[in-house]
Amino acid sequence: MTGTLVLAGTPIGEIADAPPRLATELAAADVIAAEDTRRLRRLTQALQVQPSGRIVSYFEGNEAARTPELADALAGGARVLLVTDAGMPSVSDPGYRLVAAAVERDIKVTAVPGPSAVLTALAVSGLPVDRFCFEGFLPRKGGERRSRLREVEGERRTLVYFEAPHRLDDTLVAMAEIFGADRRAAVCRELTKTYEEVKRGPLGDLVPWAAEGVRGEITIVVEGAPESGPQELDAEELVRRVRVREEAGERRKEAIAAVAADAGLPKREVFDAVVAAKNAEKDAGKNAAKSAEKGSAGTAATDPTAGPAKDPAKN
Repeated sequence: MTGTLVLAGTPIGEIADAPPRLATELAAADVIAAEDTRRLRRLTQALQVQPSGRIVSYFEGNEAARTPELADALAGGARVLLVTDAGMPSVSDPGYRLVAAAVERDIKVTAVPGPSAVLTALAVSGLPVDRFCFEGFLPRKGGERRSRLREVEGERRTLVYFEAPHRLDDTLVAMAEIFGADRRAAVCRELTKTYEEVKRGPLGDLVPWAAEGVRGEITIVVEGAPESGPQELDAEELVRRVRVREEAGERRKEAIAAVAADAGLPKREVFDAVVAAKNAEKDAGKNAAKSAEKGSAGTAATDPTAGPAKDPAKN
């Protein structure tokens, strides 16, 4: 008989927000896999719980290696409790690999719902919450960060991001550049903690505030793109948008379909623009090669050090 994998949400700040079932699961689990065992000890002490099961670390550095071990324990009938430092496991935290391994073995997976920085930030942002996208952490490198943002510049749903405090300034600058300085946003800092702060306003206004330095755990909520009629985009812009999506890993067919949908255009029109750009690049390459050949031949003909041309018939 197989065991059960339990994903347990933990407080994102205020310890009193811990779900009541968390203490019960911590006491009863055969194995507790924790992102940080020291934080787990502080959590159990605060909840006045004495775990009876084995405690192991399960973090980004050992997640891949430890997943088979935990999956075997589950297959053997163990009740494995997975907790991360704050919030829900698997959501920008360790957990996905273990869930996937359990599902593959047909092992039961359940959860102890708990606090979520994503939903909390959405709720207090003052922005539309009926439809939203969670984008997690953006890439650290500036170019990759901008490419990721360009993928969703036309997204009409509210966007939610996690960000490190030392990168907040650069991220808001990139967002203002790509989404527009007037796009509304909310930066939520230290949610449910002593120094909780929610800074709301247009992205352009949030940039100078962030430049002064911000500390703590950050969640950014950004208003979706405004609804409008079909965008009038020239062929060059259509091709650029397709290439951005291709660079992000989309196949050309899907990229063309997505760009056409965003712009309110027939797929054929975007396809034709991409083909025309590809042909233009080929023609430019051929012309450049011919120019180089002509230049080389002209140099040989006029080079005084080359000597007289030989008649092949006399060889």
